[in-house]
Amino acid sequence: MPTQYAQRSFGADELPPAAALLRAFRAPDDADRHRHDVLQAAQELVECHDRRHRALERAHAPGAASTHVAVCTQLVEGIDAERAEWIGRIDAWVDAHIQHRAGASLHTETLGAVIDRIAEKWVAAQYSLGGMVTMRPHPLQVDGEAHLQWTKLAELIDGYQDLITDVIEHRRRLPVW
Repeated sequence: MPTQYAQRSFGADELPPAAALLRAFRAPDDADRHRHDVLQAAQELVECHDRRHRALERAHAPGAASTHVAVCTQLVEGIDAERAEWIGRIDAWVDAHIQHRAGASLHTETLGAVIDRIAEKWVAAQYSLGGMVTMRPHPLQVDGEAHLQWTKLAELIDGYQDLITDVIEHRRRLPVW
């Protein structure tokens, strides 16, 4: 049952439950993050998406000069390369630590790609409330866009928890490239 797995403690060689993933996003100094490579990479992906979001906002600002847009575009390309490295680290961790049963259904994307999408949605949800949690003292009023972003994040987190439960129970396997 997914809930039981999500609430138990986990080791450095196990897939982190969704609750630990969210803690790593929210609290960069969380103890679990420092003892688990996947959580460390997940936090780094959040930081990449935050920097990417800010660079795109600057590039799309009214009156932004073309040279400024070009600099922001290069910055985004560098951030995307960094994201690819963190995704690769998660996928390498999966390859080294997760045994897959032959015959289990293959998931369509790597765990690194799944966590990257969740990190991107985490940042979008935070900005829908007026900025990253660490940048504002109190939550702002939730509007339709914020509700949509948080709903999408909740769906991704539910999907992540279902996926890792299926991997642990050998019903699914993750691609390793």
